[in-house]
Amino acid sequence: MPGTIIVVLILVAVIGIAIFSTVKRIRYGSSCCGEKDPIQAKIKVKDKNKSHYPYVYQLKVDGMHCSGCVRKLENAFHSEEGMWAVVSLERKEVLLRSKRELENREMGRVVASSGFTMLSAEAVTK
Repeated sequence: MPGTIIVVLILVAVIGIAIFSTVKRIRYGSSCCGEKDPIQAKIKVKDKNKSHYPYVYQLKVDGMHCSGCVRKLENAFHSEEGMWAVVSLERKEVLLRSKRELENREMGRVVASSGFTMLSAEAVTK
């Protein structure tokens, strides 16, 4: 009888932890970018006319693991004047459109400010 009570208490504790974990994942997401912080709100690009962005770059980025990482990196570029980024988590790449010519140092600064590492950047010809 006491053994049964202990087993029931252990099962109740496990179920309680599972429920707490599920609620936490639903509320905050299961991203690696801050399990206690909600995913950042998306910063939208106002000008989505591709012809206004004559400079296009393809960046290889290391350190992205989840959709929260993608949002964080896109937001970093979108908060810069005249930049529009589309991040691919699968390819670990950023397609960056810019209204002005950029140096690798500037693109690397934005990537680093988000907590990632830019491995390479090259201009894409149209």
